[in-house]
Amino acid sequence: MFRLLLIILVVALCAIWYVGRHAGWFGSVSFSPAVSLLVSIMLGLSIVWILILTIRGKFAERRVVFLYVGIAVAMPLFMSLTQKVAISSEAQMLYDYLQKVPPGSKVLVTFDYDPPSAAELQPMAESFLRYGFAHDFKMIIFGLWPQGPQQANLALTKILDEPDIRAKLPVYGVDYVNLGFQSGNEFVIQRLGSDFKSMFPADYQGTPYDSLPLVRNVRNYANVDYSFNLSAGYPGTKEWVLFAVDRYGLKMGAGNTAVQTTGMYPYVRSGQLLGILGGMNGAAEFEQLTGTLAKGTKFMLSQSFSHLVVVAFIVIGNVAYFMHERRKGKRSL
Repeated sequence: MFRLLLIILVVALCAIWYVGRHAGWFGSVSFSPAVSLLVSIMLGLSIVWILILTIRGKFAERRVVFLYVGIAVAMPLFMSLTQKVAISSEAQMLYDYLQKVPPGSKVLVTFDYDPPSAAELQPMAESFLRYGFAHDFKMIIFGLWPQGPQQANLALTKILDEPDIRAKLPVYGVDYVNLGFQSGNEFVIQRLGSDFKSMFPADYQGTPYDSLPLVRNVRNYANVDYSFNLSAGYPGTKEWVLFAVDRYGLKMGAGNTAVQTTGMYPYVRSGQLLGILGGMNGAAEFEQLTGTLAKGTKFMLSQSFSHLVVVAFIVIGNVAYFMHERRKGKRSL
């Protein structure tokens, strides 16, 4: 009965927090560095206590492990601690090339992913859009995945609401445009090499292509200065390299899910890709390079905490196993 009431209480608090955040009842919750450190120490000491109980022969139940993993994933999201992330040569390469792209350049940003991959790619998308607006890039956005343009709108809504970006007064159709989704995979990429308008006669809102000042004079890749592809699979970075970079000489960097990144390294080594961000770690790297820590860095802290908890319980599990075997051996004598 007590456990049922506890579950109902936790679910109710989560529901109140979720509704309250979206209804504006209260702002974001963030622990101070001192409280964050205190919570971390308490979490560590409680795990040490579980280890001591295990050595004494009182084994923790499996649900305790699940509870601690849940806490380790959730609590860092409210902490103000930061984690230093080592910068990879691929991320540094992407950032160094971006530094050479002058303000006013036309930049193609393609969203080839959907919500299941948003945990890794949405922080990258937001950081790249923030960088683009801050450096006055003229960004042309679309997606070869049906839900890509929706992910773009979510990222745009968040970034355009930030005070520094809002102060620049970016104008839709002049400073950025979302052309929406187009089916056809490689055919679309290839066709854009000769005529953008044939693939996107109107934007996401139905505005005719020629009525948008930003793209009115963009005929093909020759009118694009740089491209950044966010990819979770097919069609994605590989197809862009094969059909736009190789054939039309498009200058391109990419952000991929972690599982896809290793397959893209050969294109970076050959110079076909001008750098790549890999998974959540890549998002954190880009945030550190641009000097604006956001979701990627916070998510990496959450991931590190959960890894530490899992390793700790692996150790406790092994201790429990050897304790159990030792007792079994004594009983058999």
